[in-house]
Amino acid sequence: MHSTRARGRRERFTRLERLRSRLRGHPLILLRRALAAALLLVAAVLAVTPGTDREPRVPVLVAARTLPLGSTLSEDDVRVAEVPAELRPDGALVTPDQAVDRRLVGAAREGEPLTDLRFLDARNGPPGSTTVPLRLTDAGMTRLLRSGTRVDVVTPGEGVRQARVLAENATVVSVVTPEPDRDDSPLARQNTPLVLVSVPDEQAPHVAAAALGNPVTVTLR
Repeated sequence: MHSTRARGRRERFTRLERLRSRLRGHPLILLRRALAAALLLVAAVLAVTPGTDREPRVPVLVAARTLPLGSTLSEDDVRVAEVPAELRPDGALVTPDQAVDRRLVGAAREGEPLTDLRFLDARNGPPGSTTVPLRLTDAGMTRLLRSGTRVDVVTPGEGVRQARVLAENATVVSVVTPEPDRDDSPLARQNTPLVLVSVPDEQAPHVAAAALGNPVTVTLR
């Protein structure tokens, strides 16, 4: 009888201790959960709040829409965007007036930064030079040309011995290969590569005029 009562008291004591332990641990668990929720809230606020140490951004002129090869740009074709300073390409234009009334040497995707070398005009070459577009008789020759390649511009004349050198030591500015499926401009519909060469100012009219009515090719220097 005595042992039964003692065992009952021990069991009640054990249950009481377990209950006290749970009561002591419960506020701690709640506190931990509240702290975790507070940390998550702080992290969310920091994620959507702009930092004060953002990298500097700079203006750059980009295509306002997809522009076909040979497009003469208007103010509606371009817009100014801001990009991180380290992402602005060399020679990037920054204001619309730098691009208006200038012709693209290749197609440009919407949002693409526009640089000085994307345009067909005298500013692409060194001082005292003019850029002239040529379509070579042998289109396969364009595969050997790269920006900076030095060439002589030649027209064959009426016979092999009557070949004429239109310009010596000209510099290839760019080779533009049209993409008819993506580009519906008049230049693209001719479906042959366009070679842009930089020649001295005094030779440019002669080269351009000769290339209009005569077959033209280049020789590598």
